[in-house]
Amino acid sequence: MGSTSATLVKRQKEARAAAAREERSAEELIAGRRRDQVVERCDAMIDLMAALFGVPSREIRRVGRTGNDISRLRQIAMYVAHVVFRLSMREVGRGFGRDRTTVLYACHTVEDLRDDAEFDRIVALAERVAIAAFRDRLEG
Repeated sequence: MGSTSATLVKRQKEARAAAAREERSAEELIAGRRRDQVVERCDAMIDLMAALFGVPSREIRRVGRTGNDISRLRQIAMYVAHVVFRLSMREVGRGFGRDRTTVLYACHTVEDLRDDAEFDRIVALAERVAIAAFRDRLEG
């Protein structure tokens, strides 16, 4: 009986390990899809901002320092991606090729500048365009 019981315990452990591997695999697949979706939405937000304000999207995507106007457009795009798409700051950072703290700074900056009526109008326009462009893909 001892060896039968040991065999049964071994099979149960193997079954639990296999189930855990399958669960991790499914979770990794879902996480990968989410990452792809985040990058796709951030890329689309950059393209929307570029088209809306007549600047090359490669300028908004550029790594490193850029001119103030381009930096401000990137900050608005990050802010809108965070607010409209309900992405975390870490996700927005990943989608824009930036750090989460850069997104945090961008969102605070945009919020502070919205006191200016003209700037608020620009941000509101970007929000409306993003909502219209992604209406069918935004989560309830």
